Amino acid sequence: MNAHANDGHFAPQLKPKDYSISFGEFVGIGPNGNLWVEDCDVNDLAEKFGTPLYIISESQFRYTYRAFRDAFRRHYPSVEILFANKSNNGLAIRHIMNQEGAGGDCFGVNEMYLSLLAGTNPKTLVLNGSNKQPEELEMAIANGVCINIDAMDELDLIEEISARLGRNVDLGIRLKLDLEPLAGRTGVAMHGPGTLKQQSDSTKWGMSRQQTVAIIRRAQSMPRVRLCETHFHLSRMSNDPENFAIMAREMIAWSAFIRDETGWIPDCIDIGGGWTFGKWYGTGPNGQLDDDRAPTAEDYARLCSAAIKEETARYGLPLPKLRLEPGRALSGPSGVAVGMVGAVKEGDHKKWVNMDLSTNHLSWAAALDWYYHALPVVDAAREGSEIVDLVGPLCNSDEVGPHRKMPPFKRGDYVAFLDTGGYTESCAARYNAQLLPATVLVSGNRAEVITEREQLKDVAGRFRVPPRLLAASFAPQDRESPSIIVTP
Repeated sequence: MNAHANDGHFAPQLKPKDYSISFGEFVGIGPNGNLWVEDCDVNDLAEKFGTPLYIISESQFRYTYRAFRDAFRRHYPSVEILFANKSNNGLAIRHIMNQEGAGGDCFGVNEMYLSLLAGTNPKTLVLNGSNKQPEELEMAIANGVCINIDAMDELDLIEEISARLGRNVDLGIRLKLDLEPLAGRTGVAMHGPGTLKQQSDSTKWGMSRQQTVAIIRRAQSMPRVRLCETHFHLSRMSNDPENFAIMAREMIAWSAFIRDETGWIPDCIDIGGGWTFGKWYGTGPNGQLDDDRAPTAEDYARLCSAAIKEETARYGLPLPKLRLEPGRALSGPSGVAVGMVGAVKEGDHKKWVNMDLSTNHLSWAAALDWYYHALPVVDAAREGSEIVDLVGPLCNSDEVGPHRKMPPFKRGDYVAFLDTGGYTESCAARYNAQLLPATVLVSGNRAEVITEREQLKDVAGRFRVPPRLLAASFAPQDRESPSIIVTP
């Protein structure tokens, strides 16, 4: 992949590493037998920066983005990738995406603020969310960010704010697609039980056909509003690319319906995120669902692009610009999480390897039964010889990696979990007052902190004790006041 400039930024050339065993283009087993990220020994990183630790490969992140972008550009004439900031909303991550020419999906005011703070071109951002508040709409309008309508009364707020600021507004509409062809298909139960259609129908997002028409007709009468796009997000309910093609096909059918009802033809369709990726060693929900049989970006691009082209020809519509919002599919493969082994406990029927890495740090391991492939950092190719539960120190079961075949571990060893670049730091919790880890960005042989390790003052500093409670605990008591006698 060649270097290229985009909006004045420079994206470096990337050459995949030659590892003895590769877990990605820039993650694998290095010359000393340890796990490496790019040209850095993960053991050295853990020793230097401490654990628990998130590590991000900058080159892997860029490489995966380019592969996804290029796959769609091979099959479709006009494509824009909007990185789903929620999957990893670090400022350094956003800067990398800016340099690569990616826009961004912002869910809420803070993700939008961080994107703007990083200097992202506002015209490449979209603001999503089902309960947008006046302050975030004002930030979007003031900066020229496209707002995807997801509630009827948002137009009232948009009209008032745009008039007050004297600014025009780019507007999209989040749709509530019918998805009848998905009524008999099932996928990953990340959004409740039922078929893919039932899961989609049960979510809070999107506007019905009638609501969409009403929004468009009213927006057409608003002088400061420019209708730009329609939007839908199937989400991570399936790793069957045909389901995404069905969704893309229906987006065009809605464009034809909108044209017939209002005269407006969407210039752009945003088919959202939920794109998956597979690894030969397995990853993803419910064990090892996403292995080497999982669809690739090329599969998604080929099927979705063909569906859009066929439907536009069928309805006599021009080809719209295509926007996509990949998140974990881009950020996930770039991450490695590292924990240090503490107590190793053995019962009559089970063995537990305790670590300082917990489900606070890999929350999907508990919430979604997510499989992150685990391996020792030192002598990383060692064969597993025993079944253990890899657990954290929290007061719940805290299973980060249950029932894993691993080599023997002792106190002080390091364990790594792969493909943890997405929805780990951005979902990290503080249960049991556990401090949040540092994040290190690796580029070649350089390793730089991009998220500082949390300190106790960061947690305790948010707490307040009312003066009356302080007085009851610490104020000197009046000796002449009667004693308080507690009787049974």
